[in-house]
Amino acid sequence: MHDERLTCLDTAFLRLESPGAPMHLGALAVFAPREPIAAAELVAVLAERLMRIPALRQRIRTTWLPPGGAAWTPDKGFDLARHLHLHELHPDERDPDPDAMTALAGELMAEPLDLNRPLWQLHLLTGLPDGRFAVLIKLHHAMADGLRTVELGLRLLDGFADRQPGQPEQDQAVPSFLVPFIPPIALPAAERATRTARALTGLAQDAMHLPRALGLASNSVSIAASVLSHTRLGALPSLLTKGDGRPRDPAAPTDQPATARRLVIARLDAHDVRQVRKRHGGTEHDVLLAVITGALQRWALANGRSPQALNVRAFIPVSQRSRHAEPRRRNVLSGYLCDLPVHRDGPLSVLHDIRAAMDRNKAAGFARGPGAFPVLADRLPAVAQHLTIPLLRRAGPLLFDTTITSVPIPSRPMALAGGPLQHVYPIAPLAHGQELAIAVSTYRDSVHIGLHADHRAVPDLDRVADAIPAALATLSDSTPSPQR
Repeated sequence: MHDERLTCLDTAFLRLESPGAPMHLGALAVFAPREPIAAAELVAVLAERLMRIPALRQRIRTTWLPPGGAAWTPDKGFDLARHLHLHELHPDERDPDPDAMTALAGELMAEPLDLNRPLWQLHLLTGLPDGRFAVLIKLHHAMADGLRTVELGLRLLDGFADRQPGQPEQDQAVPSFLVPFIPPIALPAAERATRTARALTGLAQDAMHLPRALGLASNSVSIAASVLSHTRLGALPSLLTKGDGRPRDPAAPTDQPATARRLVIARLDAHDVRQVRKRHGGTEHDVLLAVITGALQRWALANGRSPQALNVRAFIPVSQRSRHAEPRRRNVLSGYLCDLPVHRDGPLSVLHDIRAAMDRNKAAGFARGPGAFPVLADRLPAVAQHLTIPLLRRAGPLLFDTTITSVPIPSRPMALAGGPLQHVYPIAPLAHGQELAIAVSTYRDSVHIGLHADHRAVPDLDRVADAIPAALATLSDSTPSPQR
């Protein structure tokens, strides 16, 4: 069986990795069993289920064809002990630290993955109050987007783990354009007998695909032009600039230590979010963007900044997965850019502006506009990425300030080793030059929010988290102005 090649987008995420900006995403799942479960039992359950997933025993190797490309290949020296780790917290029962779990998770998320081994880790955190335990999963973005991370995580849970993964794809035929150049001895007899016909058939098929290829090229040029036109060389200061309002220099300290990262979590009542949507329109995602904008406004004011003089642009990743998407593809992404109206007065005005901006994005489609740069990256050959990715890495802050991603999770009750899943907080990677990334997931009755930041730029990340419920309460209590 041939090794599975990384797509151009997967390879781009791999090349975006730097010592100060590890490109892995994650999730922190908290379980609340009725009776404490021994750590050894949990480790045994996780180990057995992890070993059932072939993708977790693959590492990346470089390829000759295409030049500069990469492929997934079995790790012959795979050792589960390098990837599954146990951490036993010992909180003071008289004065437990409520932040101990997230503090440890933040430290673990800051550590880069070993790119020479399978690109994942799973950390089991035991010793939480009331017999609870947590699982932190780290997956490199080259290996998975948010939806694929959910798919892999579900395979570890009760009921899902018993479902066998799909059968591996059959070996792919030799590409038609390479057939004439392969020595006859390297081909099976049946292949040698028909190679000329296959080559001609391949050429005919390539000719049929030419109009589509030209259309993709035209669309790619359009995306690139849109990205360039939305690059901010002299814009208003961002919420995440220095206190003196000077914009960040994208060329300065690029390889900052990843240990300068911090993770903080927040939680909202999903019912309250739905009520706002019913009263004021839009989608739940629009409401959450408005809540986050309101929280950033409060945070700016607490730091002596005037929101009216600020500019915050968010990158909103959008999944392109569908029932017809290739099941083995690891990243199927595009995105939108959305200017968060932190300068606007009134929470309903903020929601109205966000709703209008997102409606425009959706009307244009996820394969158009400056936020579709992942689509562009997926069409960029691996050889070209050697030249362009370093430039894109430095140019990111000129295009957007923060990432806000939403990861859907099944709403059904789930459990691990009999312990019910209580909360699950998604964690977005902090891309090169970015100082804040926000990930959101709704599970059961709660909206879970993971805030991942450079603590040197956002030393008071707790203030942002504390402002989120307050912003939702303000939005919930708002009433539209009477029509004149």
